[in-house]
Amino acid sequence: MSTIVAAADAAHLLRLVPLLLGYTPSQSLVMIPLHESRSLGAMRVDLPPDGADLDAVASTIIGLVCRVDHVEGVVAVVYTAESSVSGLPGGDLIAALHRSAAACGLDVVDALTVAADSWGSHLDPTLPRGGHPLAVIERHAPSIDQSSGADLPLLDAAEVAGVAAALTSLESALTVLCGIPSTIGTEARIDPAALQAACALDDLPALYEQMLEWDAATIDPMRVAVLGWCLSRPSLRDVAIVQWSGDHGRGDVALDAQRRWEDGEEYPVDLAEVLWGEGPRPDPGRLLTALELVRQTAARLPADERAGACATAGWLAWAVGRSTHAGRYAAAALEIDPRLGLAEIVMSFVQSSHLPDWAFRR
Repeated sequence: MSTIVAAADAAHLLRLVPLLLGYTPSQSLVMIPLHESRSLGAMRVDLPPDGADLDAVASTIIGLVCRVDHVEGVVAVVYTAESSVSGLPGGDLIAALHRSAAACGLDVVDALTVAADSWGSHLDPTLPRGGHPLAVIERHAPSIDQSSGADLPLLDAAEVAGVAAALTSLESALTVLCGIPSTIGTEARIDPAALQAACALDDLPALYEQMLEWDAATIDPMRVAVLGWCLSRPSLRDVAIVQWSGDHGRGDVALDAQRRWEDGEEYPVDLAEVLWGEGPRPDPGRLLTALELVRQTAARLPADERAGACATAGWLAWAVGRSTHAGRYAAAALEIDPRLGLAEIVMSFVQSSHLPDWAFRR
């Protein structure tokens, strides 16, 4: 929520919302925190299902808004596929938000609905019957919604088969070099490329940093195999998350801490808090680069080897504010491994609308 913009009126603000989010919301409630009449960004949640306790929903949402630095007021926008012929939809939810905001001393500056056929303000007593035409607010609006781009890339079977072969070669090399038992079988001849890849694991933080320079769209099978192998192991996966959320040095610290924890020492709190979305704000560029790399890796791995990569993609998506995407990736991981801890954590974050602490800080 680091972008601050000033809107001239409600129509102008509604034109800005898709630009703030990067997509046009659907079946959503968007909350826009305000400071000195300027927006501090935008927060989107799914519309509550029919029969939901709207006061409980509103209390949770207003509680999230109140965590934003310097917030003084809020604009609520309901995006729905319902018609406004009989009146603006979303009135009950807006009323619940008003009650919760009043209890917290927060001013609801405006409450809007963008319906299937018009838009308008619930606070406008002069709103014409049927609302205002959508054309006023739809100029330059992105054609994608919050779910767009969540699916893994589709790749042909030959590319996935190549990665499966690379995984077998890598595990064979690790068995020869390190005595690590293979989980997917071995082959008699050790591929020199697999030996080289296995040796690169000696300095894991250096490897993780190099990975951010790889071209995710054209990543070769052995590199996919290496990253997929790392992300299938919880201890190595956690090091990757901590490092990509910080820097190379942070990865060194995380790897050393992991080794000490395996020897019985306590895991440092400042490293563990990263997984919960606490601590210093990560560089969004690093996280987005890592997310695309992990997405492309997951798409290329054999289906039964994707759980770790999907769970990692879920955490990275959650960390950059893409909770809808995070839920998709976590669900995909749990379909493969129903007991995968990181996927369970990400899914619990999404289902409870828990956001990283850094999302509320500029």
